[in-house]
Amino acid sequence: MKHILPLILLLCFFSNCSKDELESKNYEYYYPTDEATLTAQNIPGSTEAFDPKGIAVSNEKLYVVNGNVLEIFNAVTFAHIKTIKEYTKGTTTIPLTSLTSVAVDKGRIYLGSTESRLFVFDEVTNAGISTVGNGQWWQTFVHVFGVVVKDGLVFVKEKEKSIKVFETAQITETSNWNLEPIAKLNTLNGYTEVYSMDVYDGNLVVAGRDAKSYLYYNIANIKANAAKSLTTPIEPEKMQFLDVKPISVSFSSDWAVTSENVGNVSYLRLYPKEDFMKKNAKAVVNASDILGQNAFGTIVGTAQLNDLIFLSENTNKKIRIIKLNKASIAEQNN
Repeated sequence: MKHILPLILLLCFFSNCSKDELESKNYEYYYPTDEATLTAQNIPGSTEAFDPKGIAVSNEKLYVVNGNVLEIFNAVTFAHIKTIKEYTKGTTTIPLTSLTSVAVDKGRIYLGSTESRLFVFDEVTNAGISTVGNGQWWQTFVHVFGVVVKDGLVFVKEKEKSIKVFETAQITETSNWNLEPIAKLNTLNGYTEVYSMDVYDGNLVVAGRDAKSYLYYNIANIKANAAKSLTTPIEPEKMQFLDVKPISVSFSSDWAVTSENVGNVSYLRLYPKEDFMKKNAKAVVNASDILGQNAFGTIVGTAQLNDLIFLSENTNKKIRIIKLNKASIAEQNN
């Protein structure tokens, strides 16, 4: 009898395991579908070709760099709100030309131009606040090919391998145009391409298209070594690829929203943010088209608002608005 009781207990144990194994497991699956498209036809009175580059979303507004102007759309209804053609402050008016990039942070719009200027506007009134650079490439900037602003810092991508870092507090209504950067960063490779960058979890992340890598710069390290970096710019840690060119990156509430080129094919790839920051390159969404149709052109900018992802498709001259759908799949174990 004393040998039967342990046997009964053992059988009960295995019976419980079998019951658990019969329970289903749910897997979440994400897939994109087309929601809308923005082209020159969506801009009242537009007579020029649509040339989208950098984009940003803030306070339910979509900001699109379009050649020599900045377009503003409602990010929920997609209606066109305004076209900004010039920087105006008091009696000073500067026409906008050769724009590449846009960032919005804490009530300010930052607009980069290859004419070696960074324009700063009030987000609400769109009035000019200040300019950094005077349009001469041998002065403050050697052109501007990308900008991102967060956590009190302004990161400006220049020609070739340079990113200059400023403090937002340096830029005021009375500040000089020829500001000195507090730090410099090295992107390892690069020339005259538009660059995409964003900040998350205390790190600047750059889509290093020419280095075939995502480039990670720890902001605490930038601050600690700021003075030395003015002589020897800080180099990044990398998530290296062999045949992938990261083109754009932005962070939403859940995702690192990226675009990558492999040969002549352009991909929208979404990575869980925490895994991405650990340099884990396993994309949850990996799409070169929408359900087998409408292949993506080169995507030079990404942004997300709720379940909508905005893609700046420069080669196809449009903004594609994609809806991110979520489905659950139950797997029944036998």
